[in-house]
Amino acid sequence: MKYLLWILLLFAAAVALVTASHNPGYVLLVYPPYRIELSLTLFLIALVLAFIFGYGLVRLIAAALQLPGYVRKFRLERAQAKARELLDDALGAFFAGHYAAAEKASARAMELGDTSALHPIIAARSAHELREFEKRDAYLSAAEDKTPGDITMRLMATAKFMLDQHNPHGALQTLQALRDSGIKGHPGALSLELRAQQQAGDWDKVLNVLDQMEGCDAIDVTAAAQLRQQAWLEKIRQQDDLTGLTDCLINIPADFKRRGKIAATAARALSRLGGCSSAQQLLSDSLNAQWDSELVALYGDCQSGDVIGQIKQAEKWLNQHQDDAGLLLALGKLCLHQKLWGKARNYLDASLSVSPSHAAYQALGQLAEQSGQADEALKYYQQAAVLKAGGV
Repeated sequence: MKYLLWILLLFAAAVALVTASHNPGYVLLVYPPYRIELSLTLFLIALVLAFIFGYGLVRLIAAALQLPGYVRKFRLERAQAKARELLDDALGAFFAGHYAAAEKASARAMELGDTSALHPIIAARSAHELREFEKRDAYLSAAEDKTPGDITMRLMATAKFMLDQHNPHGALQTLQALRDSGIKGHPGALSLELRAQQQAGDWDKVLNVLDQMEGCDAIDVTAAAQLRQQAWLEKIRQQDDLTGLTDCLINIPADFKRRGKIAATAARALSRLGGCSSAQQLLSDSLNAQWDSELVALYGDCQSGDVIGQIKQAEKWLNQHQDDAGLLLALGKLCLHQKLWGKARNYLDASLSVSPSHAAYQALGQLAEQSGQADEALKYYQQAAVLKAGGV
């Protein structure tokens, strides 16, 4: 079909040419004292050629005028292509751990005039990993006065650097500047703030940040529970009086308070500060909720005012946990405290038969010593020392 159209067009052109060649018309151009007479066909051809020449001349002049712009655009595009290539090189080297190469690529991109904040941030992080802190700070300065997104990158990088150098207060000030800039609830910033509060030892704020992170799904549930447990443990260890410790324990959620590690730490702290009855109750609640062989051993060290009641409670547990060495040890210690020598020996021997331990031999040594059996007591203490040296 296309060839047919071209053939028809050629035929039409031939007919037009033949018709024009036999055209008797002419064109007279007069400009005194000059007079020019042309055939109509020649005039039309000259007019077409003049139009073509004029059009070409205009296009040529326009192209000449636009040439500097084309050159600038070409150079810019070439620089941008080179910058993208350097960015790929920098990112690849950084994530591969080749920090010197990453810094070099980013520095080269900045020399070429790339205004992206990615390059100074990558260069700064690379210099930080290379422990070239002066160069790192210089690169960070190059990332200032950028767009809000670039400011976020710079401030978060600065906070991370401070945390790596164990400067939590400086990191917290940087993160506050990030919030002041309008960035709130940022998952990465919350993660950095959590780490900063941990370094600063502000466990109340650690718990608060964990709540925020869980609210925006910025942390795994299991990881959050572990960190929350750590925070409560540290808060318990920070208490230096019974009133403060009691208030702290009141604020701990019940499910966390019953966890073995928290219950054990709290019981030891309560016993140290004179709250043995509270420690005994805490241990009972935890053991009733979830049995813990290591935790029950502490039960024998927390003698409240009602040791007989403690013995009865422990003997109830014994019906369900007859071969628990920790429970047998606790009963032995409680009976020893009440001077029930026979029951104490039976329970302690039973504990040793299940699992020999330093604490059980130590208690038997005390029992023998109080019974006037010095040689036997010395033997038990020696066995206790051997197990202690072995970490049992």
